[in-house]
Amino acid sequence: MHETIKNFPNQFSYVPEVVRGEKLSAYGHVIVAGMGGSGLAALLLKAWKPELPLSIYQDYGLPIISDGYHGKTLIIASSYSGNTEEVIDVFTKAIEKQIPVAVITTGGTLGELAEKHQTPLILLPNTGIQPRSARGYSFMALLKMLGDDANLTEAAGIAKSLDAMRYEEQGRALASWLSGAVPIIYSSRLNHAIAYNWKITFNETGKVPAFCNSFPELNHNEMAGFDAHQLVGRFRFVFLRDSDDNDRVKKRMEVLESLYRKRELPVESLDLHGASRLERIFSTLVIADWAAYHLAVRYGFDPENMPIVEEFKKLI
Repeated sequence: MHETIKNFPNQFSYVPEVVRGEKLSAYGHVIVAGMGGSGLAALLLKAWKPELPLSIYQDYGLPIISDGYHGKTLIIASSYSGNTEEVIDVFTKAIEKQIPVAVITTGGTLGELAEKHQTPLILLPNTGIQPRSARGYSFMALLKMLGDDANLTEAAGIAKSLDAMRYEEQGRALASWLSGAVPIIYSSRLNHAIAYNWKITFNETGKVPAFCNSFPELNHNEMAGFDAHQLVGRFRFVFLRDSDDNDRVKKRMEVLESLYRKRELPVESLDLHGASRLERIFSTLVIADWAAYHLAVRYGFDPENMPIVEEFKKLI
């Protein structure tokens, strides 16, 4: 896992190729069906370019497609392993209903179905890493499937501009601060996908409970729950601050931080750094990767594998 995090920026050097790309047309809306790590890249892409006609679907069956978008919507079935049953179900239903569908995977059953039905396909590099660690590969593949060459070129620059090792000590220090605690990650609504990625990383790599929420909504409900001192001793709060945030959201963060500190609730504020919006997104995620990795090491857990997930899959 240490090498995977260290080498993460190299994923943006990946040049995806679309098999049967000639079957892709211009679509008014794209729906990405992806669970777990395979859905994270789509959430981050939407956070980077909110104007994209892109939505994310995480369930069995088919998403609801508005009447005006029938025939104009592409479903991208994304599963790193190719064996995610929810995504396979979406693909199968899309084929039955003759809805345009494309596939992003390393292979597995989904890869076989893409070949059987001759749908557009991007085969990701099968490097043996966990899906959550392959965000860069999936991110580049999504841009390629969307035909977004300009943004694909910009994203490729992350391979040179992002130095993952630069953030390890910051992540290690954060792990030390979070040791013995339950992380709660707060961000603006603009950056909710980043906060959610942090939560997932702490769950899967750090093997700890973790939660996230966003401003301004949390000011209308969640913060009220932390006046109950007898229940909140294990929580620690990470505020992700961004220069792009709405000024009123920035003020809300400052005020809530002061209120939490007044109530002796531990808060750590972290500013998103980078020369571009995209670099700020991924450098912050690397910090989370390092923090979760070092938390797992502290607790004596394997940061790579997830035994309970594998046990669950067998039982269902």
